[in-house]
Amino acid sequence: MGIEFTILGRGRAGRALAEAWGPRVALREHSARPEGLVVLAVPDRAVPELAAQFPGRCAHLAGSLHLEGVPCAHPLTSFDGRARDWTGTPLAVTGSLPDELARAFGDLGFAAFDLRAELKPLYHAAAVLTSGHAATLWLGAEALLRGQGLALPGRGLLPLAEATLRNVEAAGAAGRTGPFVRGDEATIARDAEALPAPWREIFLKLGRGLD
Repeated sequence: MGIEFTILGRGRAGRALAEAWGPRVALREHSARPEGLVVLAVPDRAVPELAAQFPGRCAHLAGSLHLEGVPCAHPLTSFDGRARDWTGTPLAVTGSLPDELARAFGDLGFAAFDLRAELKPLYHAAAVLTSGHAATLWLGAEALLRGQGLALPGRGLLPLAEATLRNVEAAGAAGRTGPFVRGDEATIARDAEALPAPWREIFLKLGRGLD
């Protein structure tokens, strides 16, 4: 089997997908101008200019950006540059994705769904809240403890994060635990007082965000 299409972009997404697809794809730098079908795995700001270089034969991966006439396939995952098991991972498709690419993503286990262009920013904001902001909260919590000389043993806060996600996956909002769910105002006030002012505001706003 020969090369079916080219991925432009050697970032984490490009490398991971190229590894997963193997010999059916070529992985090239941004500056390459290959023939045939092209997947733009590049930062959002680079997509419009590159898409113009491949009219009618490219698709991009940018979850928030919409370009009229340029299809998008956005994998709802966090890439680390390596092939993973993406079975059941949503793939947001906007526009008419070429059949070759639809099959290729399906072969990796992605679950495609149609995403209207006007909903892309909201969809991507929800993704950022789930991934980037959740990571910021977790890393920030570790930094707060580390700043006071408190180093948790074992795997640190990770088992708590994993257990929380399992509970929410199984029970939805009912899977939430902690003082805000219990209405334990004394504990909430004591915990909030221990935090620096910026983190205190985040702590209280997020805690009451679903009330």
